Amino acid sequence: MTKEKGKLVLYTGCSGVGKGTIMKELLKRDPSIRLSVSNTTRKPREGEIDGVHYNFVSREDFIRLADADGYIEYAEYCENLYGTPKRHVEELLCQGFNVFLEIEVKGGLQVMEKYPDVLSIFILPPSLEELERRLRGRGTEAEEVILSRLAEAENELKIAEKYKYRVINDELDKAVDEVLEILHKHA
Repeated sequence: MTKEKGKLVLYTGCSGVGKGTIMKELLKRDPSIRLSVSNTTRKPREGEIDGVHYNFVSREDFIRLADADGYIEYAEYCENLYGTPKRHVEELLCQGFNVFLEIEVKGGLQVMEKYPDVLSIFILPPSLEELERRLRGRGTEAEEVILSRLAEAENELKIAEKYKYRVINDELDKAVDEVLEILHKHA
């Protein structure tokens, strides 16, 4: 008996909204979930591991794979390139896993265009003020980067309505439960 193909899940939200925190809980609670590891040209943050959090690549290597149609999507965000390598995602889906693409909004629009049946979930902050508090609380970016991310967030929130589902990350357990409920309804 062959395994049923997994579901491709577009999982997006503004920088600092808590996507990673929710994802850690999702991975603990549901063994069918796999997180796609994106390539990026940005430098690793403290504690990030190459091949686990991101594949940290040079700009030249990133562009080479993009030119070879090796990405499901890719985009530039705050002067860094981010992209989802196609081959690995397709392998996981064929193994029956539900693959989450934790990506930024511009890349998400590309995915929705290429894969109209993708399950799309946008994680929202309770407010812009709370988003700013979370970004500052990370202590990982300079002031100009924080201001850039906040300006970008205002534009991204306008795109949230294009997603099939929107989940407000106000209480972690509630947000995780909502995402799992959405996944199980469609998987």
